[in-house]
Amino acid sequence: MILFCEECGTRNDIDQKQITGNTYNFSCQVCREALVVSLVDKSKGKTVQAALESQGASPDDHSVDPLKVLVVDDSRIIRRVLCDIINSDESKTVVGEAAHGKEALEKLRECKPDVITLDINMPVMDGLTTLKHIMIGNPTPTVMISALTQEGASETFDSLKYGAIDFLPKPSQVRGGDLKSQQEEILRKIDLVAQVQIESVRYLRRASKEKTPDNGAEEINACQCVLVLGASEGGYGALLNVIPRLRKELPAAYVAVMQQAPNHLDAFARYLNDCSKINVQRAVDGTMLQGGTCYILASTEQLSLEQDQNNLKLKVVTTVSGSNGNGTIDGIMAEAARLLHENAAGVILTGKCDDGLQGLGEIINNGGSAFIQDPRSCLFKETPMAAANMYDVEFLVSDKQLAGAITAYVKSHTR
Repeated sequence: MILFCEECGTRNDIDQKQITGNTYNFSCQVCREALVVSLVDKSKGKTVQAALESQGASPDDHSVDPLKVLVVDDSRIIRRVLCDIINSDESKTVVGEAAHGKEALEKLRECKPDVITLDINMPVMDGLTTLKHIMIGNPTPTVMISALTQEGASETFDSLKYGAIDFLPKPSQVRGGDLKSQQEEILRKIDLVAQVQIESVRYLRRASKEKTPDNGAEEINACQCVLVLGASEGGYGALLNVIPRLRKELPAAYVAVMQQAPNHLDAFARYLNDCSKINVQRAVDGTMLQGGTCYILASTEQLSLEQDQNNLKLKVVTTVSGSNGNGTIDGIMAEAARLLHENAAGVILTGKCDDGLQGLGEIINNGGSAFIQDPRSCLFKETPMAAANMYDVEFLVSDKQLAGAITAYVKSHTR
């Protein structure tokens, strides 16, 4: 079994025969950092698929126990609406309600729910503080249901950073809201969240970025290798578990492609930059790739890499309105494979589309490396499952272990 230290990237080989239980405590062999992680099956993709299929019957099989849900919201009306929605599905049952975070933590110990729905703006203890306590003391799959958790909002990104699996707005009929479709979406998200294998959250102990000296520009970090990260559905949470853990001094550039609206990615790039050691910015046409920098790209933007003497330059073109962006990740991975060969790597994160599968093969065939997020840590498992079944890869790890694996890879491929 292989575990990667997220602090220094050292590969730690563990004798799995000596391990019992579902978690493992270890100290890194180099930096002595103490870590507690969930065990991740490093087997080949088909073994992972078998493990997923053996987790239990589908939610429609009434022979299994229903999912136990704890509903947390300060509004009695909203709690009643959510409880009615959840209890309308025979595969789910509400085992407790709480009006604020302090009450929720007490109910959590009593009810032992499978999933928590959590509001943000509450008295006594707000939702984000509650979420931190949940993930430190008793990690439980949590979906934020709040008026504040809208696409592109900083509160949404905060909740994902602190360990929530996904987010939804509160059910509402304002402006013609379709309650039936909202009900179906809430039930679907609870099912998806319940299937995510979560690890104990270790909060990012990151000092603020060093300020650029007044007497000169920041020293340029040359780019020696490029990693292309592809994420579709559920990508916000996955990237928040990877990018802030990457080390700025490494001579690697990262291109992250997301299937989100460009205006939402503007806000996400700013947020991610604020909580990361590396620089994070939107991909802009004509930019020279630099190490220690992540470039965020929407799937409706086409990107190519151009060799400019010893540098790589981004060429970004927005596609015509209405394009679904299919093939964007494939194209960027193919470009990186063509130009960088063994110094290119592809990273497949949560999602349910085919984009990135062909490109990952291009990287592998040209001598590069492939990383796949363990499907059991994904909100949407389809894309990583397909990639794990198509390719025999070494790096099949959870999102919280990916940064350590990437650090180890960059160190071994650069001087």
